[in-house]
Amino acid sequence: MPLSPRGGLTVPHEWHSQQYVADWIAQDEARDPVRRPRLREMIAAAPFARDARLQVLDVGAGYGAVTEELLGVFPNAEVTLQDYSEPMLAEAKRRLAGKAEQLRVVVTDLTDPAWTAGLGGLFDLAVSAICLHNLRDAPQIFACYRAIHDVLKPGGWFFDYDLFFEGLEPHIEALRAAGFGEVECRWQEERRAIIAAARS
Repeated sequence: MPLSPRGGLTVPHEWHSQQYVADWIAQDEARDPVRRPRLREMIAAAPFARDARLQVLDVGAGYGAVTEELLGVFPNAEVTLQDYSEPMLAEAKRRLAGKAEQLRVVVTDLTDPAWTAGLGGLFDLAVSAICLHNLRDAPQIFACYRAIHDVLKPGGWFFDYDLFFEGLEPHIEALRAAGFGEVECRWQEERRAIIAAARS
């Protein structure tokens, strides 16, 4: 397994390598005791009825951890899992096989300005976790905020749990500039934070 000087997996990530993805998932799952409760709290804050048949977009869905938690809170949701990594999405489909009829998988690259073209409609809710910072370019991340805004229904929400290396304020400003009316930090611990943004 390729390692960084700190002992973690290499950066840039090798998301198209099945072995790298398998190793990354094994390492990532070690964070579950801390991260999974935070994801549940984030999703539970979405202001929708628990039995609603929501249309949800999971941005950078990876191996399905966020969607798994989301379906625990909103069991009738229909989720579109978007990711750049086919090995990741293959693992998500395996893990979520019992909910296959509620899932749609879309392979697109967030750096492609047209990445939302194949998503198939507007969404009530968009969620993302530990994903967008991997773009490693603030203007590119901010472009994703605009794209996410544009695929949400009026009154739709975006919840993002991520690492914010530039600090939160540039991201909050970018979300507002993208057209989100209500933007706020719901939780923060050092560089990690949860931002919630509502489309007017």
